[in-house]
Order: sequence, then C-alpha cells, then structure tokens
Amino acid sequence: MWWIIISPNIIKYFTPKKIAGITLFPFIIIEKKDLKYDKTFINHELIHIYQQMELFVILFVILYYIEFFILLLKYKNVTQAYRNISFEREAYENETNYNYLETRKWFSFIKYW
Repeated sequence: MWWIIISPNIIKYFTPKKIAGITLFPFIIIEKKDLKYDKTFINHELIHIYQQMELFVILFVILYYIEFFILLLKYKNVTQAYRNISFEREAYENETNYNYLETRKWFSFIKYW
C-alpha cells in the first residue's frame, strides 16, 4: 500500500535541512536508503500515512500547515513549532510502539491538539 522512494533532491528542496523524509500518501520519500531499514523511522512515517488516509491527504496537508504557522507564531521557533504539530506529536510519541497502528483508533491525532 505504500512505497519508499529514495530521493535526496526532493527532500532538500521541500523540507528543512534536518528532515530525513516526508510522507505524501501513498509514498514515503527518504533522503538516505539506509532509512528504509529503520523500524522506528518507518513506523513514524506509517502513522502519517494513516493520518493522511483519514483526512483524504489534502485536508491533512492544509491542517498540517495551518497548525504549523499558528505554532510558529506562538513559539517563534521552527523546530519547536514542527515538534508540536498534533500529527507530529502523535507520530513521535508512538513511533517506538510497533503495534500502535494495530490498535490505533481513527482520528487519534485529535487528542494531541
């Protein structure tokens, strides 16, 4: 259902320097091929796949960026704003729980707002 694409060029143009990958359903685009073997990284990105499916991708993207810009105004720090986006908070908090997606309820990101 999802595919991993290794493309450093896409990553460097569309994300901050510290970001190693980006998910846009049904693709996980990564900078380095070693990441496709990183179980925690892949689990984090799969959580985003589920979030995007719930919101039909376009609504996810809109909400993601609205929340990011609101948090950027609040924190005045890109990293802090990014880490506090509800979608990211859910993914980071559960990335090491490899059974999370089996028990995750629909729209679980809402409890991170």
